[in-house]
Amino acid sequence: MKIDGHKRVSIRNVKPQIDCGKYPIKRIIDEEITVEADIFGDGHDKVDAVLLYREKKKGKGREKKWQEQPMVFEGNDHWSSTFKLTETGDYEYTLESWVDHFSTWQDGLEKKAAANQNIKVELLIGAELMEEALPRASAPNKKKLKDWIKLLRSEEHEERALSEALSDGASRTMYESRDRNKAFPYERNLDVRVERKKALFSAWYEFFPRSASPEKGRHGTFKDCENVLPEVAKMGFDTIYFPPIHPIGRSHRKGLNNATEAEEGDPGSPWAIGAKEGGHKAIHPELGTMKDFTSLVKKAKDMDIEIALDFAIQCAPDHPYVKEHPQWFKWRPDGTVQYAENPPKKYQDVLPVNFETEDWENLWEELKSIVEFWIDKGVNVFRVDNPHTKTFPFWEWCIKEINKKHDGIIFLAEAFTRPRVMEELAKIGFNQSYSYFTWRNTKEEFQEYLTQLTKTEVREYYRPNFWPNTPDILPISLEHKDEPSFITRLILAATMSSNYGLYGPVFEFNLNEPYPGKEEYIHSEKYQIYHWDWHRNTRTKEMISILNRIRKENAALQTTWNIEFCDTDNDQIICYSKIDQDETNKLIIVVNLDPNNTQSGWVSVPLKRLKIEDGDSYSVKDLLTGASYIWQNEWNYVELHPRAIPAHILKVETKKPIQ
Repeated sequence: MKIDGHKRVSIRNVKPQIDCGKYPIKRIIDEEITVEADIFGDGHDKVDAVLLYREKKKGKGREKKWQEQPMVFEGNDHWSSTFKLTETGDYEYTLESWVDHFSTWQDGLEKKAAANQNIKVELLIGAELMEEALPRASAPNKKKLKDWIKLLRSEEHEERALSEALSDGASRTMYESRDRNKAFPYERNLDVRVERKKALFSAWYEFFPRSASPEKGRHGTFKDCENVLPEVAKMGFDTIYFPPIHPIGRSHRKGLNNATEAEEGDPGSPWAIGAKEGGHKAIHPELGTMKDFTSLVKKAKDMDIEIALDFAIQCAPDHPYVKEHPQWFKWRPDGTVQYAENPPKKYQDVLPVNFETEDWENLWEELKSIVEFWIDKGVNVFRVDNPHTKTFPFWEWCIKEINKKHDGIIFLAEAFTRPRVMEELAKIGFNQSYSYFTWRNTKEEFQEYLTQLTKTEVREYYRPNFWPNTPDILPISLEHKDEPSFITRLILAATMSSNYGLYGPVFEFNLNEPYPGKEEYIHSEKYQIYHWDWHRNTRTKEMISILNRIRKENAALQTTWNIEFCDTDNDQIICYSKIDQDETNKLIIVVNLDPNNTQSGWVSVPLKRLKIEDGDSYSVKDLLTGASYIWQNEWNYVELHPRAIPAHILKVETKKPIQ
C-alpha cells in the first residue's frame, strides 16, 4: 500500500455527487453549481483549498486545462465554492487542499503583535517562507516578494513590516506562489453534464396529429397540423409532442375504448407500431409524406416550437421486425409471439421487445438508429414511452452514444412507476422525467413532494415535468370537475415546475368524463379520431396563454429548484416564493386549492429572502390581473375566488418606506 507521509489534509463529504461519482450531476448553461465539502487538517495549522473544473478531454492528447477558483471557508471545517459553465458539454470538477503555512504564520504574527510580544524572529520566519516561494512566483510577484523579504529582514520599520506582512496583497501573492506539489487532490473527479436551457425550462403541448383535420370524418395530416401551429403558438407552448406517427398494425387492432375487436374503420392505437407500410422509421400513410413531416418541423421551428416524437420500443404483430428479426421477441410454446400484459390488462396489439435476446447488440444498434433517423429529420426532442420496462444499460449506452454525435437532444422519460426506478432513469441520462404531480392534491402533499424534489440529492439529476393530464390519465382532481379545477391544476403545474405539459385540446376544453371505475378518459382518443374546433376559446385556454407569457417574462419561473414554501393559516391556501439566480426577479405565488369555494387567510411573506426590512411597506403586482397592492410586514391577507382567478402571481416590484 502506497502511503504519502506528507498528507495532512482530509477532504470529506463532497457535494454534489451522485452514487459516489458514478453518474454526472446535471445543469443547464449558466446555472450555478455550488460545491461543498468538509476540509480539515491535523493540529492547529490552517488549511486552504481550491475548486478545479474543466471540460472533459476529447481525444488522446487533448486534455483541457483546469480552471480554478478559491474555496470559501464557511465555518466548522465546511467550505464551498460556486461556479457556472457557459457552454453545453461534459465537464469534471474536483477539489485540492493543502496546509497553508503562510496564513498560519500570519495568524500567529498578528496575535503576538496584539499581545505586544517581540516579533523580530517571527518576521524572519516570514521572510524565509517568502524566499522559499520565490522559484514558483511569476515575474511581477517575484519583485513584490523580494521587496517584502528585504523589509522583513531589516532591523528598521517594524511597524511597516508588520502591516505589509499581514496585508491582503501579501496573502494573495503567496497564495498564487504556493507549492502545488504539496497540495492534495480529492480522491476522484466528479462529472457535470451541461445542457441547453430547454432541458430545464419548457412547456409541452400534446395532441394527436390524426385529429388535426378541420373536416369531420377525415384523417388528419401533417398539413393540417401546420394549420394548428398558430393556435399552439398563441397559447405560448414551445414543444409539441406527437404520439407515434408510424403505420399502425392491423392484426389484433384495438377498437373503440380499447375493445379487443376492432370494427371496420377503427384506426387503432398509435402505440401499436408497425404494418406492411413499415415500422419505426416510417410514417402513417394518411398523415402524409416524409417531406410533409420535415416541412412541419421547419414551420414549427420558425414559430420557436420544437416537434417532439414518441419513442416507443414495442411492435404490432405486423411490424417488419417480427419477420426480419424474430429473435428479438419472446415466443410461446404454441408458436405465437408473446404480447404485452400488465395483468389483468392485456395488450394483444403490442409486442414487447425481448432485451434478453442473445442478439442484443444488433437490437441495441437498430434501436439507436431509430433515434438517429429522426434526428436527421430535424427532431431533437423525444418523449420515451415506458422506458422503465426496458433495460437500464441500454438507455445509458444509447443516450451516451447519441450525445457523442448530437448536441442538445432531450429525452423525456414517461415512467409512472416506483421512485427508485424513476430516479435511476434520470441518473443514467434522461433529461426530464414525468412525475407524481398528477396525484398530489393537498397543501401537505405538494410541500412534501416539492421539498423531496428540490432539497435533496434528487435535485442534482432528476428534472420533473408536471402534467395535469395525459391521454392515459384523467386524474381524480379533474374527473367531473368544473373549469376552476382545470385552471388551478394548470397554475400549480406551470409555476411549481419549470417543465410542464398538458394533453390538449382535451385539457383546455375541460373534458373530464372517466371510464367507469378507471382513472382514464372514456371514449379515449387513443382508439378513435376526433374532430376539434381548434379556434374555440375558453377561460382555460386564455389562462394558458397568460401563464406561458408570464413564464417567459419571469426568470424566477424558469427553474424548479428555487421554490420556497411560505406559511399560511388556511390549509386550502398554498403559498410559495420563487426568486431567480441573480435575485432580480422575485415572485410570491398564492393558490386556492379549493375549486368550489372562496378561501381567505393570512400568508407569511419571506421578508429576509426578499431582502425587505420588517416594518417596510412594499409593492406587489399581480401578473395574472395587473392589479397592484401595497403590503406591509410579514403577514398579509388574501382572498381568492375560484370562479374568478384562483391565484395570485405577485411580483415584488418596489420597497417603499412607510409614510
